[in-house]
Amino acid sequence: MRIVTATEAKARLAELLRAAEGGETIAITRHNRAIVHLVPAQAQEHAARSAAVARFRHQRAGWSRVDMSTEEILAARHEGHRW
Repeated sequence: MRIVTATEAKARLAELLRAAEGGETIAITRHNRAIVHLVPAQAQEHAARSAAVARFRHQRAGWSRVDMSTEEILAARHEGHRW
């Protein structure tokens, strides 16, 4: 991970964007403290999808099973529909 100051990032933004687009992560600091990470969009999207799947699996673990056939589930879903 490359570390740059906020002042340097302001002066070299186009270069840093190209580096992030190429897969590099850049930490931007102010007063020697990281204030933001510039990360490739694909990596961020992948992390968000993985987190969403993990949350869904955790919720699903608490669901009880339903003793209904596929036909019964479809019939219940369409119950009350006007054909």
